[in-house]
Amino acid sequence: MGRAGLRHPPEQVVGSSGVTKFQLRPDRKTLLWKEAKVEFIDDGPGKPVGINRFIGRRPIFAFGNSDGDQQMLQWTADSSGARFMGLVHHTDAEREWAYDRASHVGRLDKALDEAKTRGWTVVDMKRDWRTVFRFEEATVGTR
Repeated sequence: MGRAGLRHPPEQVVGSSGVTKFQLRPDRKTLLWKEAKVEFIDDGPGKPVGINRFIGRRPIFAFGNSDGDQQMLQWTADSSGARFMGLVHHTDAEREWAYDRASHVGRLDKALDEAKTRGWTVVDMKRDWRTVFRFEEATVGTR
């Protein structure tokens, strides 16, 4: 299930995965079992590889929030036709989470620099979003 309870068709979901093997058992029944091995990591250079593998098309709209999304944005930008590349800059530790160049998790450093030089859209969570979560809607305007 996606955000806000939305369901996404499996062919529209790309994520890290482990190695799965097929086995025909002696009783002629089949079995799929997962090995303790990583098949694919959906981060950094793995993002465009996974999108190509599972969806088979280059995005026309790519949005990320960390350096782990930079290669996906680069791959999206490196094509003809209309394309959108964007980043959410998590700057609101009060309402959600703040991470930036020095963060240990969710670092946004190199992709932020590239966004500025290449003209990608950068949304600043604290400055640009009135509401982060639905439960805040009742308190809008009280900040």
